[in-house]
Amino acid sequence: MKFRHLGVALTKLDGAIEAYGAILGYKLLSGPFADPIQKVSVCFLGTDDPGDAIIELITPLTDDSPIKSVLARGGGAYHMCFETRRLEESLADCVAKGCLLVSNPVPAVAFGGRRIAWILTPTRQLIELLEAEP
Repeated sequence: MKFRHLGVALTKLDGAIEAYGAILGYKLLSGPFADPIQKVSVCFLGTDDPGDAIIELITPLTDDSPIKSVLARGGGAYHMCFETRRLEESLADCVAKGCLLVSNPVPAVAFGGRRIAWILTPTRQLIELLEAEP
């Protein structure tokens, strides 16, 4: 698996993109995208250096968005995303190693329909697994 991005929960995007630009020199790479399956709006920030980490900003799309529970605890950085060429095998391996399956694979708007799944590690870290491009 390969590290893809760090997810950050926010109540709104207004001002956040500009703040990350001013503080870190990051710019908008893609989005915002409305994802009705995940019930969130997301955008991705980064630099022109492919070696730099990408930050995903996530806000609620609906009143019943799952991100609201993260925001209720204060928001901020809350998940890491790893890309994998074998999503089902990676999920099975993680579960066999003690991870809890939070969400089975579903298509994600922000990734052009590539599937994502969610696990919780034994140390209570939320991980998003992203299906790699073919």
